[in-house]
Amino acid sequence: MPFLLWIFVMTHGLAVTMPLDYPPAHRSEVVETHHGVKVADPYRWLEDLDAPATRRWVEAEARLARRFLDALPERPTIRRRLSELWNYERFGIPRRAGPYLFYSHNDGLQNQAVILVQKGAEAPPRVLIDPNRFSSDGTLALAGIEPSPDGRWLAWGLSEAGSDWVTWKVREVATGRDRPDELKWVKFSTIAWSPDGSGFYYARYDPPQAGEALKAVNRNQKLYYHRLGDPQAKDRLVLARPDHPDWSFAATVTDDGAYLIVEVEQGTDPRNLVYYQPLDRTDRPLRPLIDQWRASYRFLGNHGSRLWFLTDDEAPRYRVIAIDLERPEREHWVEVVPEQADTLEAARYFDTGLVLTYMHHAHHRVVLQPHRGAARVLPLPGLGSVVGFTGRSGDTDTFFGWTSFNTPTQVFHLDLTSGEIRLFRAPALKFNPDDYVTRQVFYRSKDGTRVPMFISHRKDLDRQRPHPTLLYGYGGFNISLTPWFSVKHLAWMEMGGILAVPNLRGGGEYGRAWHEAGTRTRKQNVFDDFIAAARWLIEQGYTTPGQLGSHGASNGGLLVAAVMLQEPRLFGAVVPAVGVLDMLRFNRFTIGWAWTSDYGSPEDPEEFKALLAYSPVHNVRSGTAYPPTLIMTADHDDRVYPAHSFKFAAALQAAQAGKAPILLRVERRAGHGAGKPVSKRIDEAADLLAFLYHFLFPETTSP
Repeated sequence: MPFLLWIFVMTHGLAVTMPLDYPPAHRSEVVETHHGVKVADPYRWLEDLDAPATRRWVEAEARLARRFLDALPERPTIRRRLSELWNYERFGIPRRAGPYLFYSHNDGLQNQAVILVQKGAEAPPRVLIDPNRFSSDGTLALAGIEPSPDGRWLAWGLSEAGSDWVTWKVREVATGRDRPDELKWVKFSTIAWSPDGSGFYYARYDPPQAGEALKAVNRNQKLYYHRLGDPQAKDRLVLARPDHPDWSFAATVTDDGAYLIVEVEQGTDPRNLVYYQPLDRTDRPLRPLIDQWRASYRFLGNHGSRLWFLTDDEAPRYRVIAIDLERPEREHWVEVVPEQADTLEAARYFDTGLVLTYMHHAHHRVVLQPHRGAARVLPLPGLGSVVGFTGRSGDTDTFFGWTSFNTPTQVFHLDLTSGEIRLFRAPALKFNPDDYVTRQVFYRSKDGTRVPMFISHRKDLDRQRPHPTLLYGYGGFNISLTPWFSVKHLAWMEMGGILAVPNLRGGGEYGRAWHEAGTRTRKQNVFDDFIAAARWLIEQGYTTPGQLGSHGASNGGLLVAAVMLQEPRLFGAVVPAVGVLDMLRFNRFTIGWAWTSDYGSPEDPEEFKALLAYSPVHNVRSGTAYPPTLIMTADHDDRVYPAHSFKFAAALQAAQAGKAPILLRVERRAGHGAGKPVSKRIDEAADLLAFLYHFLFPETTSP
């Protein structure tokens, strides 16, 4: 039965009239001069998370938000339905190593997915790692796995309370027993096994000072080699560049065991360098192959000394090239797959050929390109997204997943020789995906740029009248929003709401130019695209300002907060989550410095002007009536420091001239989002949807 038909609807009076006695947040006299401009920072004291005053204020804010959200009459029903919808089997994409397949599995409401292993595609699986046994509240989470080439060992990472810090261990696959190996202070690292499985390459930072693990700036990453059985202190230093403290290192060992490939990165800049080392000469230093910050080069595979790369070098929408280490000069590079009209988002190298994943107006199409012979398009179930194509270069088969806005991930097995596809795993669902429809529209932004947007809703929705609509966006860091399944979004549509997802500039949907058009001093383009999407939805009769909500997380939290401040009357409710909200100090905490490639630097005079012009913390205007706002963060977020949200909440509450609530929801023992247990995800989604439902659905709605 559709959710709209049985949800118990009450008037909105209870929560709206609840007294909102905001905890007092004193204003300090902190004023700094940036490039001749004096900028006040009255809530700087909230950056000290462990100070007693900060703790008291945060706890009081959390209690206020909890009372308000728990009083929403719709929340219990919404949470029950979310739990029902969330209770379905979920499967990860299998990875083959030796005789084994490794993949994740969640039976429905398990807080954390378990790792299964099986011999071959038809054998019964067994549990290899069950993170649900690590903690009673589910906040110890698996942060990654990497099997050795022969499948004998599995390196696995453990994260606590959502932190980006990962401790890596090694488990014997046959027995399920862990070795004594334990590697700490690892963050943003790949794991690359040596050919014989005797050890692996990884990157880590020096240990932070006591009490600074969630706040200290992360610089000077170093690449090490760990030999199984050795204590971490004996790990061999492979690469460090103290002269370039912002460099980081992603290691790969070629499938034939001949070379170590190291992609050198600088923050979130897509451009990178490439070093390599023949593994029969580890006594020699790594050699540079790409030594200029010119473009993005992502290693795909090799055949002998010939290396394949996915790159946007002289191809803004990407192409595949081959570089022979015997003749590495640029004039000897060979173009294997030329640039196309669609953006080549990903590629996978196999000895049989390449698997190419293109974005066609922000949804995927897949091409099988043999090394010899004609290419063929892989048939997909519909308008959606693919992920996976895992395996080693010598494999003749692979696995991939497909998903859409109304279909959870289905896992398929692909024969690379014949092109035959068969279903490997698919969840049993407690709803009918055919009850929902997705269409893609195009609208014009402020400067005339044509922007695509997905619109999803129940198929039986009455399009003759406006409906509550959730506008979700991101727009940054070359990240593309292709269709994906979310229980939260499904529940919203089931209630009768519309989901709208625009593909804003700053993302990677149309290659390098699309990304760069939403960066640095051009960041306002992203906000203009989002505003134009909102106005288009209103003009086309999908919704009204009072029924339009916006939501985004991380860079998307910045997006919806900045847009709300620029257009406070355009939305009926706003939910910025774990947002980057202080654009003058984002680079001073944890990994924030890495984002200057997208945002620009406050140290640069022109970029400072652009940052100050939209920085949410600095653009709250006293005496303005802002819409209902639910600011969401977490106490262990060491990606986007929680003080961003604290300072924004304090400023917005002090400035609010209207009656709409400004709430700060702080999740305990959680981070930026990765590894969050299912129970917390359901509670968070229930709060978000109840808040949006309460303010966006008309009071006259009836069963």
